[in-house]
Amino acid sequence: MIRPDVFTLVNREGRVSEQRYGEWVAVRRDGFVAELVLDRPKAMNAVSSDMARSIAQACAALAGDGSVRAVVLSSTHERAFCVGADLKERNSLSDAELGRQRPLARAAYTGVLELPMPTVAAVHGFALGGGFELALSCDLIVADGTAVVGLPEVSVGVIPGGGGTQLLPRRVGAARAAELIFTARRVPAAEARELGLVDLLVADGEDRAEALALARSIAANSPVGLRAAKRALRVGYGLDLRAGLEVEDAAWRSVAFSGDRAEGVAAFNEKRTPNWPGE
Repeated sequence: MIRPDVFTLVNREGRVSEQRYGEWVAVRRDGFVAELVLDRPKAMNAVSSDMARSIAQACAALAGDGSVRAVVLSSTHERAFCVGADLKERNSLSDAELGRQRPLARAAYTGVLELPMPTVAAVHGFALGGGFELALSCDLIVADGTAVVGLPEVSVGVIPGGGGTQLLPRRVGAARAAELIFTARRVPAAEARELGLVDLLVADGEDRAEALALARSIAANSPVGLRAAKRALRVGYGLDLRAGLEVEDAAWRSVAFSGDRAEGVAAFNEKRTPNWPGE
C-alpha cells in the first residue's frame, strides 16, 4: 500500500520515471539498478526528521523489491553529498523531542545499512557526520576529487550516532577510527582514499556516473547470489574463522539449489549470457 506521502512521477510513455518519498527523497530506476537520491538542496541534504522518515520509507520499499539488484545512493546538490543531521532543527528541539526523534534517525541509517542488495555511495563535496555515516552504511563508496569526509560530532557535543563508531573501525581499524572521531577532522578526497575511507577515487564530477556504472556491472550477476554474498559478508565479519565459515555455508546452501544457480551453470556451458530468474 502506497503511503500518502509517497508519490510517483510518470513520463509521457506511461512508464514510472521517479518515485518520491516526501519532499526530499527520490528513487529512480535504470533496469535492475535503483538510485536512492538525496534531494534537499537548500539545506545541503541535512537530514531532518521528515527527511529521515522518507529515507527509511524508500529503503523499506527497495528492500522489498526483488527486481532491484543494486542501489546507488546519490545527491542532487552540487557541493555536498550530505552534511549530516539538521542542526537547525536539532537546536529547536526540547530534550523530550530529541528523544522522540532518535528512532526516526536510526531508522534512516539502518534502512540503508540493511538493504539486502549491494549498495554504492556516490560522494562529492561534503559528506560529514550523518552524511558520511550514510555513505559508510553502503558496501562501496565512490568519491570524486571534491569530496571531504569526516565524523565531526564531538565538536558539537555529541558522538556519531548513525553507525559511525561501529562502521568506521571496520573500514580502517580501531586506532585510525579513534583518531578521526576524537579529532573531528575533515579528510580531503586523496587522503580519504589513502586511508580507506572511500574505495574508488574518480575525476571531479564523475562520482555518480562511475557509481552507476559499477552498480550496473554488479547487477549483471545473479540477484540470488548477490544477496547471499552480501549476507555472508555482513554476518560473518568479526566472527572467528570457524563461525564465519558456517555463515558462508548457510549462505551457499541458500543459493546452491536455486533457479539462478541452475541458469548460471547452464549459461556458462552454453556460452551465453545468463537470464537470471531471481529465485
